[in-house]
Amino acid sequence: MEQGNKNNLFVLLDTQDHVLAHGNLVGPSNGATFQVQVLDDQIERVLEHEIIQMLSIANSVPPLLGRISSHRRDMIVLEKLQTLAGDIRQKLRIPVRFDSFIYPLTGRWKGRRTVTSKDLSCGGVAFYCEDSLQIGEELEIVIPITSSPVILRCKILRYWPATEEEPDLYASKFVNMCNDEEMIVQTTVFSVQIADHARSGGKTEA
Repeated sequence: MEQGNKNNLFVLLDTQDHVLAHGNLVGPSNGATFQVQVLDDQIERVLEHEIIQMLSIANSVPPLLGRISSHRRDMIVLEKLQTLAGDIRQKLRIPVRFDSFIYPLTGRWKGRRTVTSKDLSCGGVAFYCEDSLQIGEELEIVIPITSSPVILRCKILRYWPATEEEPDLYASKFVNMCNDEEMIVQTTVFSVQIADHARSGGKTEA
């Protein structure tokens, strides 16, 4: 992804919350229209859609909904339709599998345990674990697929018992994240979605 002012970097999504590309906001976003440079060589993919959602990677402005009114090369002009609810980024969840470790914070166990992720979002991670965990307990988990591995605090929200194919599955939410941690996770989630799209030849799941 091309680099720019972090406060001007956005993620562009369609109305079904599929990530399309990164974008660099050119000029202010508080007018009736605003201009965005589409990054990642994904301009053609973005132009397949009329209505675009924009999420600020640095959370510098609220999420926006806009209509593409014109374009030139990799630049698009969006007509601002409305400001969106701020919890959209928490719902963007990507299937991604990696092996990792967890460490107890409030649980009664000690040491570390191995886990395998099922999916990752800006707000939390779901993972498989051979060992028993309790709903409500807090722990630290290593996220190894970010630009630099990070250790994040999370809280167990839900549990599904083991099947013949997989061990127990736990859904957790991240807690007490600093701004830098939020940005790292968000960038990773969005980048993986864009890379998955490129590997799939442009096919988007319904």
